[in-house]
Amino acid sequence: MQKLFGIQYLRGLAALAVVVFHAAERTGGHFAIGAAGVDVFFVVSGFIMWTISQNRPVTPAQFLRDRLERIAPVYWIATVAMVVGAAVGLFPNLQLSLGHVLGSLVFIPVRSPSTGDVWPVLVQGWTLNYEMFFYVVFAGALLLPARRRLAALTAVLVGLATLGLIFESRNPLLVTYTNPIILEFLLGALIGKLWLDERIADPTTGLGLILVAALGFSFVGFTDAGFTPLVFGPLAAALVVGTLALERGGLIDGWRPAAYIGDASYSIYLWHTFAISVVAKLATALSLSVWIALPLAVLGGVAIGIAGYELLEKPIARALKRRERTKPFPLPKLQDWQALRNLRRLLRLRWIRLRENV
Repeated sequence: MQKLFGIQYLRGLAALAVVVFHAAERTGGHFAIGAAGVDVFFVVSGFIMWTISQNRPVTPAQFLRDRLERIAPVYWIATVAMVVGAAVGLFPNLQLSLGHVLGSLVFIPVRSPSTGDVWPVLVQGWTLNYEMFFYVVFAGALLLPARRRLAALTAVLVGLATLGLIFESRNPLLVTYTNPIILEFLLGALIGKLWLDERIADPTTGLGLILVAALGFSFVGFTDAGFTPLVFGPLAAALVVGTLALERGGLIDGWRPAAYIGDASYSIYLWHTFAISVVAKLATALSLSVWIALPLAVLGGVAIGIAGYELLEKPIARALKRRERTKPFPLPKLQDWQALRNLRRLLRLRWIRLRENV
């Protein structure tokens, strides 16, 4: 899949929005609309999963393995860091239980003993529970002929979201897997199909969609009204479609710093709260104003995320790629041996006929 700078920029923008949201929350500021960065992430994720699976045919098992290798290692390290920190008293408000820790590590939604909310040990990991669920559903769709996959995705995700709107449940699994936020992955997949079919909007329409998304997010941010996936999902989809329209029209160029933030967005998302917690405690101890504490918390969150990207995410990715390249050559399957025997018989017959003709 070609690198789409617009998608990279959106990944970076979404990560920064979440960082500012959490930094403001901890330092006395207000930027609740930053939580919508998650909605942008989900739409982008659906788009990426659809396009990479169509451009490079992959088995469901290979798809799940690739996604697990991409998501899990750094998340596990961050989760273990939280567990160790709680054990030595760095996070006094974090209560641990074996079930909660294990559920967090295997991406199973479990209620936190600290708050009762359906959060993993590393709170922002709640989004990864949705990501992994979507990956499993998507892998199931890969078992079907290509022409039926989108319909299957639509049926499953819309069906689950409809159940969530009709019935209330306290079960963590049902609360998670029937949340209408899962429709944002479907929106991303639909956008991916439009992109591959070259039916994406023209640049002028794209600019209009970006403007609509910006105005919509701003309205919600200023009024605190409409904080729901049914609002944020379409706005995030409009932003993604608009950005892709500009990309298709050749109006988005590569800018290395912004693309780098996009590359590091996953690590920034995972690690930023560690730095924000430290800055928030220092700000309280030193009586710093929000105008000083908030920028410091944002800078600290981005810095620790970039450090995690360079020191953990990239080396782990390189190691996994090396392992893939150094795998022993696979033994031929039974049908391969049969094909070789048939080829040998054919060559022998042709050699005999050649000698007879001579």
